[in-house]
Amino acid sequence: MPQNAKADRLLIDKSDRTLIAFAGNREIARYTNIRFGDAPEGHKQFEGDERTPEGDYRIDDRNAKSAYHLSLRISYPNAADRAYAKAQGRSPGGDIFIHGQPNRWPGPPLTTDWTDGCIALSNGEIEQLWDLVPDGTLITIRP
Repeated sequence: MPQNAKADRLLIDKSDRTLIAFAGNREIARYTNIRFGDAPEGHKQFEGDERTPEGDYRIDDRNAKSAYHLSLRISYPNAADRAYAKAQGRSPGGDIFIHGQPNRWPGPPLTTDWTDGCIALSNGEIEQLWDLVPDGTLITIRP
């Protein structure tokens, strides 16, 4: 990885379970075997569906003191997500993050889908991504 690199775009491919960070058109980091919500297929539509959103969003905040090892918030729900959920009389949910392992988890990274719709990395991976990704970074999540 280039020293002092900063990502301007993230691409997540749910089917390949990869997260790729780009600076311009150059790949600067790749993470594999990432984990999702307990129901990883399909776009998140409602609170509690345990799906991970699909589409274009931004990293809009970060939390160094979350219940998980570091977390980068994804700007879900967007206007279309809110409108769809409202038309169905439901809440779209929110608080979707890229984060590390649970703070109280003593073992190695969890190897199955275990979040409520978030994207989980190992603690070492999220530490690296934390330094690479400024707030406002575009994130595209593909099925």
